[in-house]
Amino acid sequence: MAPSDNTLWNSQYIKVMTSNFLLFFAFYLLTPLLPIYLATQFNTPKDIIGIVLSGYIIATLVVRPFSGFIVDTFNRKKVLTICFFVFFICFAGYIGASTLLMFAIIRTIHGLPFGASTVANSTVAIDVLPSARRNEGIGYYGLSNNLAMAVAPTAGIYIYHATNNFTLLFWLSLILAFLGFIVTTRVQLPARQPIPGKPKISLDRFFLTRAWLMAINISLFGLCWGALSNYVAIFGREALGITNGTGAFFALLSIGLVMSRLSGAKALRQGHIVESCTRGVVISLIGYALFAAEFGKFSFYLSPLLIGLGNGRMYPAFLNMFIKVARNDQRGTANSSILISWDLGMGIGIIFGGFFVQYISYTAAFIAVAAMQATGSALYIFATRQFFSKRRLDLP
Repeated sequence: MAPSDNTLWNSQYIKVMTSNFLLFFAFYLLTPLLPIYLATQFNTPKDIIGIVLSGYIIATLVVRPFSGFIVDTFNRKKVLTICFFVFFICFAGYIGASTLLMFAIIRTIHGLPFGASTVANSTVAIDVLPSARRNEGIGYYGLSNNLAMAVAPTAGIYIYHATNNFTLLFWLSLILAFLGFIVTTRVQLPARQPIPGKPKISLDRFFLTRAWLMAINISLFGLCWGALSNYVAIFGREALGITNGTGAFFALLSIGLVMSRLSGAKALRQGHIVESCTRGVVISLIGYALFAAEFGKFSFYLSPLLIGLGNGRMYPAFLNMFIKVARNDQRGTANSSILISWDLGMGIGIIFGGFFVQYISYTAAFIAVAAMQATGSALYIFATRQFFSKRRLDLP
């Protein structure tokens, strides 16, 4: 239930954005460094690294369909609080994992509360937004996790190069997750009235079947991001000799994300969702193509700016599209569906990237990534836009 006035930056919305930022910051503080950690700590081959790191993706894919149903059915505040607490506790497991098997188990288990928390948090954000500002608010909300996904790796890389201490990074993630949990306990939501005649169990309670083509499309984009983000640090070190500049890659990515979110907010507020998404996918494609071209450090540092500019427009537009083809009682399902699709793509991308860099080359891996981004862009421009226009509901 959204506030009765049109205040976008109400106190509950700010709390939800803050908890979401801390959730993603804690998780992605470790993301670019885990391949290095596994390689140095356990002497793990690159293809096995991909399999280990994709474990959490499998767990999120398992839990997210049920998460959407649960947050649409039960008290969202309680669901969010419980999931966030388990997410926080799991970071302690990294500190105690002394073998590769233990680490793989912890990483996989961690995907369960991560997947459930992200669905619950984003659904709560929609509830506290006034309907007149929902398009714009969803765009800004996405900035909290996209910015965290860009800034956190930068911070993690700089801290690691300054201290060479992975245990410190695990503790920092644990503390940040705890702070996020505290914020979620302060969120206040009004009770929701049950919707008469709502089906208790059906396929579209677990996945938004009306958005099936959009789900395929966003999966292709997630694949590209999964392959690039998880191997850029080790690629920079081994192929380009960049030992302490990978943080700048993610810093430039975050600049692009912030710039596109701020500049694209007006377009979302005015309802230009399709047009904004089109610009985003094209700009991202240019960024991925530039990275695959391997013009040395020039393309290494310019491409993330372009990818950030593109993804910062593309993802919130897609999220709005998922919400707009769903009924009001399917908000949780819509959120879980886009996240399932993105994570499925990311998981395939992580495994795919690991095998490519292990058995072929970094060059082949990133050329394939650019080709997949081109495929996703073509699918959106020639099919998904029309698919969305025919199915949108535009409910208050």
